[in-house]
Amino acid sequence: MTKEQIQQIKADPDYQKLVKTRQGFALKLTVAMLVVYFAFILTIAFDPSALAVPLSSKTVTTIGIPIGMAVIVFAFILTGIYTKRANGQFDDLANKVKNKLKDRLDV
Repeated sequence: MTKEQIQQIKADPDYQKLVKTRQGFALKLTVAMLVVYFAFILTIAFDPSALAVPLSSKTVTTIGIPIGMAVIVFAFILTGIYTKRANGQFDDLANKVKNKLKDRLDV
């Protein structure tokens, strides 16, 4: 691929939309994950007794265990959300850019 072709791709409005949309969406998901993760970690650090409450009077399992598992599940859910959007909207935009480049090369 030549430098000229790379510049054509970078100048393409669909490519710019792809980059902007993907970065914005990834940033939102990243912030969501960081908020959930650090809220959990900071609770452990500064108020561990909040997570030390037993689930019931007959168990030794505390509320912190399911909350910690929920943090992990939340990460998987965010990954699924990103993957679904990447395989739909982002791939469609990327294919548009590829097809435009292919048409330019065939001419």
